[in-house]
Amino acid sequence: MHEPEGGLDDLLDQIPVLAGLPRSVVELHGGLTNKNLRVTTSRGDYVVRRFRGDAELLGIDRDAEHANTVAAARAGVGAPVVDYVPELGVLVLGFLGGRTYDNATFAEPGVPARAAHAIRRLHEGPRFVGDFDMFDRQRRYLRTVHEHGYPLVEGYVDLADRFAEVRQALAARAEPTVPCNNDLLAGNFVDDGERLWLIDYEYSGNNDACFELGNTSTECDLDRDQVEELVSAYFGRTLRSSKLARVRLQALVSAYGWSLWGAIQAAVSSIDFDFEAWSSERFEKAARGLTGDRLPALLEEVTRAD
Repeated sequence: MHEPEGGLDDLLDQIPVLAGLPRSVVELHGGLTNKNLRVTTSRGDYVVRRFRGDAELLGIDRDAEHANTVAAARAGVGAPVVDYVPELGVLVLGFLGGRTYDNATFAEPGVPARAAHAIRRLHEGPRFVGDFDMFDRQRRYLRTVHEHGYPLVEGYVDLADRFAEVRQALAARAEPTVPCNNDLLAGNFVDDGERLWLIDYEYSGNNDACFELGNTSTECDLDRDQVEELVSAYFGRTLRSSKLARVRLQALVSAYGWSLWGAIQAAVSSIDFDFEAWSSERFEKAARGLTGDRLPALLEEVTRAD
């Protein structure tokens, strides 16, 4: 990845849509593996995503991210893609004006249903490049942690057998895959008042729709009622216990797997962010579910043809 000697202005001048134009630049909050800049010119308003972080360690394919961001835009839920300059480590998007969600937003009436409808639009859109399987990713992340000697939250490996039980139960009635974002934390929802947009496709790939719903439910800290609203709005019919169980189990899969992402980032990232606490929070969510009294019932319900 080439970093121009002249700094940010030289970088932006190498992007055709921005080159040589007067512009204002504001850094946007968020983005742990990107630095996001809002760049405004007389021709338009853009977001320049500057890649950062170790893509290989974290399992990020920037070419797939670009292709899948284009597909999400075609589905009507992703920002328009303006340019992609991999040698500069840059993806340029049209700026989406609107309200960025936080976890508290999901307590507002109708928000889980709106999120479900946006997710459904993404899933009904063009297929993505590549697949995403958290069980495979978790295994690769854990190998990375062990090979490099990175610190791991205490008790993580003790839950491996429970995690394997969940995998077996989910595989008993495997679901077809759909194009998924796979990382829908609240900050990746942008509401312009008319449409709800989904952003950030670094970890996108074709996956079980229930992983998307489960990941959303755990990342956005949805309560039981909000999860049920999300799932029933997504499927558009009377809520089936097997689907709800699948979403709840996939939420545990998400938390257990992504906690390793945090462990890797805590060891290697130079960003001023408490990745260790981020990792521990997700592990604790997974541990509560994988050791809880409700797990045997979920494992049984997910295999039921109801």
